[in-house]
Amino acid sequence: MKIIVEIIGFALIIAGLIFTAQSKSLLGPQSSFMYNNPSWTLNGSMFIIVGVIILILGIIFRIILRFKPKSER
Repeated sequence: MKIIVEIIGFALIIAGLIFTAQSKSLLGPQSSFMYNNPSWTLNGSMFIIVGVIILILGIIFRIILRFKPKSER
């Protein structure tokens, strides 16, 4: 369960990078609705920020649960 949170955070970061790259005309086909669309730069940035927060929380939870005695889990 702990690793799923980290995987979700990492996936959000990757999605945010793709959205941002498409909005800056660096990636994807020109027929895409995201291509050269500045509003997707903001959307991609938000995905990256949320992904980093979720990833950090997942790492913190894993560290906290590692040092808890098994009887308290």
